[in-house]
Amino acid sequence: MVNLVNLETVSKSYGVRPLLDGVSLGVSEGERIGVVGLNGGGKTTLLEVLAGNAEPGAGRVSHSRDLRMAVVTQRTELPEKATVRNAVLDPHGYTAEHEWAADPRVRSVLGGLGMTRLGLDTPVEDFSGGERRRVALAAALVRDLDLLVLDEPTNHLDVEGVRWLADHLLERKCALVIVTHDRWFLDTVCNRTWEVVDGKVEQYEGGYADWVYARAERARIAQATEEKRQNLARKELAWLQRGAKARTSKPRYRVEAAEALISDVPEPRDSVELLAFAKRRLGKTVLELEDVDLEIGDRKLLENVTWRIGPGDRIGLVGVNGSGKTTLLKLLAGEREPDAGKRVEGKTVRMAHLTQELHDLPGQWRVLEAIEDVAKTVTLGKYELSASQLGERFGFGKGRQWTPVGDLSGGERRRLQLARLLMAEPNVLILDEPTNDLDIDTLQQLEDLLDTWPGTMIVVSHDRYLVERVCDSVHALFGDGGITHLPGGIDEYLSRRHSLLAAESSVGKQATDASASRGMSGAEEHAARKELARYERQLDKLAKRETDLHEKLAEAATEPERLAELNAELQSLHQEKDDLETRWMELADQLG
Repeated sequence: MVNLVNLETVSKSYGVRPLLDGVSLGVSEGERIGVVGLNGGGKTTLLEVLAGNAEPGAGRVSHSRDLRMAVVTQRTELPEKATVRNAVLDPHGYTAEHEWAADPRVRSVLGGLGMTRLGLDTPVEDFSGGERRRVALAAALVRDLDLLVLDEPTNHLDVEGVRWLADHLLERKCALVIVTHDRWFLDTVCNRTWEVVDGKVEQYEGGYADWVYARAERARIAQATEEKRQNLARKELAWLQRGAKARTSKPRYRVEAAEALISDVPEPRDSVELLAFAKRRLGKTVLELEDVDLEIGDRKLLENVTWRIGPGDRIGLVGVNGSGKTTLLKLLAGEREPDAGKRVEGKTVRMAHLTQELHDLPGQWRVLEAIEDVAKTVTLGKYELSASQLGERFGFGKGRQWTPVGDLSGGERRRLQLARLLMAEPNVLILDEPTNDLDIDTLQQLEDLLDTWPGTMIVVSHDRYLVERVCDSVHALFGDGGITHLPGGIDEYLSRRHSLLAAESSVGKQATDASASRGMSGAEEHAARKELARYERQLDKLAKRETDLHEKLAEAATEPERLAELNAELQSLHQEKDDLETRWMELADQLG
């Protein structure tokens, strides 16, 4: 196989901390490599050095001649004032829709990553961080490449998007180097694994499952070696104390590798026992929605829905990005009222809601103080843990527990948020993307806690591995105003989504034919409707500004100079509003 990239005794430090220390490795043609390791352990640094985006402190990085490589990291920037079309299609010379529409790869990427839904002529500066990352990923995937380097590509994709990306990468022949904590994705896509640990890179054959077994075997051998060394030391001390004595026999033992690897694997979750315990803690009523309507803007998320969540239910909630999962969780948590119907909460419910937002804590607090602020000890299922022990479960070692909260990274704050949540000993957990910013080791600890947690749990996550391990049932939002139970789990969800998309494609063709009768292509009509919606949002903002200005004018009635300034600003706003309304009317007429 052709070698594409080589690292020879590469070292890289930030401050006094070495992230890479004498690393030598290579990427060959067609290899699919997953990179794992603790947060802050050097994974992103390894990718940037390998790709040539950062210079090594020592050692050498070499690329094969004429290497076609694309890199999408968490620091990837898009061109200023670019549209989706500029960022994704223009670099490849596509100037007309029929040109890119004739390329199966481009069509697949634009559809799979939702670029057509975002609108090809939408400015990327209007997008969220997650949407910008998807645009950058699309720009890389439409290219012909020898090597693709990706840092957490699944972070802003839903379950369906993660499956599409895995299928797409498996169809391609280019080499891959991917940092991700999504274990299903690692196992599906990668045929090699690199673990960045203590400045070194350990290399393993296979994906996530192979790496787990290999790492366990390595730990077993290391433990056996240490025990052997200690036994030899004890024997040496004994010999020095009483002199060497002849031995007539040696102790006999046999170690079966497979038995050693699985000896400490926990038993499967005892759902019957957990359910009985949950009923004792919660009673019969936990959370119920009765004849509920719920709206987001002008879109109806739920319509006349009745849903009863009982003691010990462990529910995974799935749906495409923007389907309303987070809004539904807020309703369940009591942070939002239904538009019709009612929400019922049991009297014994002690709820904890993990949101995607990070809550501010006093920056001078130490990590351990922030956890102990909730409680000193906690009982979670069969575990009884101190605040310090729970902190260790979430990656805060003894030394790190004395770090000021203000010095923590975003991922560490997320872990601290989870630890504080569990210290309150809730009996109902509502978790919105709990795996965001967690490394694989911390994910394993979290899953171990949740797996034996005796309460009711509703989880929204794009991490298929987590949902399938800790949840007993899967429900989905398909945009039809209901909550659909899926006995077949995520596989059934993906199958139904495939059928829905096929049906939408058929309807879309009919709509395209109707657009053509008005002299517009489907893309042009889509762009026009996006523009119309943007005008409406701008008009709403101008209306709010106008109201604020009228209030300020009333307050400044006795200040002539201030009154004149505000009046001039109001006249300017009126002109802007008139112009915008004119453009809105012209566009509305075109769309009929």
